[in-house]
Amino acid sequence: MNKKITVITVLLLLILILSACNANAAAPEKTVESYLTAIVEADLTEISNLSCAEWEEDAWLELDSFQGVEVSLVDMQCSQSGTDADNALVTCSGHFLTSYDGEAMEIDLSTREYELVQEGGNWLVCGYR
Repeated sequence: MNKKITVITVLLLLILILSACNANAAAPEKTVESYLTAIVEADLTEISNLSCAEWEEDAWLELDSFQGVEVSLVDMQCSQSGTDADNALVTCSGHFLTSYDGEAMEIDLSTREYELVQEGGNWLVCGYR
């Protein structure tokens, strides 16, 4: 009976450890929120860390499109909208608010559906539709 309790205890500990490992991986929607925040903060390193290798240059171009303008995020909220094969799909609400030479413009975040892939246990932005 004592051996049975030990085996059950070890199995429960293993389950707890494995679930804790999965909890450390950011959810796809949190990755997109961090990615959009990194664009606003012009944080090239973070943008690279949150992008898959195939998307990294496109992410840099997206960052470049905001050079010379003030930009902020307003009411951003992202949620996973589905899956496509092994990819996660994420949509966001809210908008970028840009200002250039006193002229303000809003860019609606809901016009894109972000595609994410999982690499090394982390969700990475790998494009949008």
